Amino acid sequence: LRPETAQGQFLNFKNIVDTTRVKIPFGVAQIGKSFRNEVTPRNFIFRSREFEQMEMEWFCHPDEARTWYDFWKSERLKWWLSLGVKESNLILRDHAQDELSHYSKMTVDIEYLYPFTAPDYGELEGIAHRGEFDLTQHQKHSGQKLDYFDQDLQLKLKEQGLSPDEIKAKSRYIPNVIEPASGLTRAVLVLLCEGYRHVPGRQGAEEFLSFKPRFAPVKLGIFPLVNKDGMPEVAEKLYLDLRQHFTCEY
Repeated sequence: LRPETAQGQFLNFKNIVDTTRVKIPFGVAQIGKSFRNEVTPRNFIFRSREFEQMEMEWFCHPDEARTWYDFWKSERLKWWLSLGVKESNLILRDHAQDELSHYSKMTVDIEYLYPFTAPDYGELEGIAHRGEFDLTQHQKHSGQKLDYFDQDLQLKLKEQGLSPDEIKAKSRYIPNVIEPASGLTRAVLVLLCEGYRHVPGRQGAEEFLSFKPRFAPVKLGIFPLVNKDGMPEVAEKLYLDLRQHFTCEY
């Protein structure tokens, strides 16, 4: 049972480059089941042995890896905020040197203020600078070349007047990888935590969930009240128009 979904993406790196003609920098993202045998399950779906993992491998030039690492740190934080997560409930925490995974050059966690970790924060997502570790390892053990020929860079270097040997050495390289990785079930837990409300004395129910309308799977419902007087026809026309802009049902 795979402990992470990433390795399948590295196995497919050459296939993706050859078949899609994609140029660096580019990302490959996927969602899939991961399994962790070292996890002690606790706190509902915060820690479970089997979970849905969402991650992206962002392939880039080694000299630009740090810039892209900073970019994805910022973009991932922005994404969580766009879902309505309060900014005060999120922090970025850099991994200490003795905490880094063996493959990681640097890693930052986006942490969330869960009710069961308060006043401390708990991990929500990790963004890792994996360097060239994965592609180098797959290349070493498979015997398959996994370097990338950067044609755009080759043309730039020619314009700069570099020698053919320098151009050849610099325009073929093993890409570095930046990896944002998050648990989908943990994301659901965060949205449940954010949506939870307790209002003493409220009519109906004191405890309820308050989600942003954007999370409704169906945004509109069109219900003709009677099956006559042209109402079904008007309703259907309205539905056919609105479905071009919203997820709706007739």
